[in-house]
Amino acid sequence: MVLPFDDSYFMKKALQEAEHAFEKDEIPVGAVIVVKDRIIARAHNLTEQLNDVTAHAEMQAITAAANFLGGKYLKDCTLYVTLEPCQMCAGALYWSQIGKIVYGASDPSRGYNAMGTKLHPRTTVLGGIMETEASELLKRFFDKKRN
Repeated sequence: MVLPFDDSYFMKKALQEAEHAFEKDEIPVGAVIVVKDRIIARAHNLTEQLNDVTAHAEMQAITAAANFLGGKYLKDCTLYVTLEPCQMCAGALYWSQIGKIVYGASDPSRGYNAMGTKLHPRTTVLGGIMETEASELLKRFFDKKRN
């Protein structure tokens, strides 16, 4: 039996956000933050639109979730993001003390693992959820850019 609110359910919501980024000609990364099976933040990359290198999906989602909760710590929250967080986002996630990170595609060159960035010791991580879908969206975006 599949629960209605499992990791795939929320990753699909993050993928919808990534599609919004794709439509805006942004690198298609999307994120949602969940607490008690409720989405409290939705975001996607806005670096081009805002002309801001820090406007990654995760950073936008962290800010939205903190505003929703009225505090800076996200201990009871789960971040669903379509691409493994980069070093900058992992640092922000460390300081937010996020409870769990679930990501789709790995980023072997720029992801926090490749960069040796540490997360908060109490943060759990699960990668590879809907990895194929997330990877295909990124590939489609960069193929479009090259042609």
